[in-house]
Order: sequence, then C-alpha cells, then structure tokens
Amino acid sequence: MILESICAVCVLLALLLLIAAVRRLRRGRIAGGAFCGGGALLLLLGAAGALALAVGVRGFQRLGAEQSAGEIRFMAAGPRAFNAVLTLADGRRESFLLRGDDWQVDGRILKWRALANVLGFDALYRLERIGGRYERIEEERHAPRTVYALNPPGGIDLWEIARRYRKWLPWVDALYGSATYTPMADGAVFEIDVSQSGLLARPRNPAARAAIGGWH
Repeated sequence: MILESICAVCVLLALLLLIAAVRRLRRGRIAGGAFCGGGALLLLLGAAGALALAVGVRGFQRLGAEQSAGEIRFMAAGPRAFNAVLTLADGRRESFLLRGDDWQVDGRILKWRALANVLGFDALYRLERIGGRYERIEEERHAPRTVYALNPPGGIDLWEIARRYRKWLPWVDALYGSATYTPMADGAVFEIDVSQSGLLARPRNPAARAAIGGWH
C-alpha cells in the first residue's frame, strides 16, 4: 500500500506540474515551463519505479514475527517415493511426486533497514522450490532427482533488482536464502514456518514426529 500511495502522489504532483508548465508556456515563460515539465517527467519516472517495485513485492509475502508459510502432507507412492500436497499461506495448493528420503523447501528473505521498517516496510519472504533429498551422497549424485519451482518465472523480480542495484538501495539490509528439510513418511504432516532467521519445519501429527524421532 505504501508503494501504491507513493505512485499515486507522484502522478498527482506530475499532473499539477504539467498544468503549470502548459500555463507558463502559453504566457511565453519558456524557462518556467521547461522547469515544470522536467519536474513532471521526474515525478512520472518515480511513479513508474514505485509501481514496478509494488508489482515485484506482490511475489513476496510480508514477514513480521514467526509465521506459517504453509503445510505439507505426504502419502506413500512407492519405494522411497511420496505424493506431497503443499498448501501455501495464501491458500494456493500444489501437488508433487517427491523421491528420496527427505523433502526440502528453499526460500528467499529480504530484510529492510530500521528506517524502512519505521515507514512500514516489513521483511519479505518467497518460497522458491521444493524437492526430494537423499541421505547418502552417492545417491544424491546419481539417483533420480525431483525438484519443482514454487515461484513461476515472469514479471518483475524484486529480489534481482535489490541484488543487482544494492549500492543504490541503502534501505535494503540483507538478502539471503534459507532451506529446511526433514524425512518423508506416509501420512506425515509438517508445518513450514518462517521468521527473519529463516525457514523451519515442524511436525504436526504422530507420523511426522515418528519420522523425525527415527532420523539417523
């Protein structure tokens, strides 16, 4: 909402300056008209930048205190293969076939500096991918891999903008990735929690607790 408000204010001020520029040009005040027109152009560029950031932010979720990013359920589909149903915090539900011993989810977190927090910018997170994982390194290298994207490509990538132009964005505090993994088990349910320190998987039923209890 803050970025949308900035965009609206910039557009409004730009319109006022354009009106002023037209009036000055009609009166023959070329310098004054050019000055107002240039100011209007800068404000429109600022509005476009704010709009682009607002679109990029929509790919992320706001992150205050620790909160749930989603829930994942498993059902056996064969030897070391599981059907996984992931329900995200925004209500989106996706299904995957995961192979291996463990499941792993990866995400990205963007933290703002104190001044940006005061202005209402919360830390943001985005889940990136989910996949199966083998405990043995040799199997991890050669066994069938199953990895799926949770953030489809396309649109404006706020993370990439913040990474590429970091020196021009002093209000960005930190950009980092995080991952969590636990064993898969038939009937197991895990909650995926996220905080500013990263991702965490918590067992939510006896099957999930038994899987972690027998983890080697």
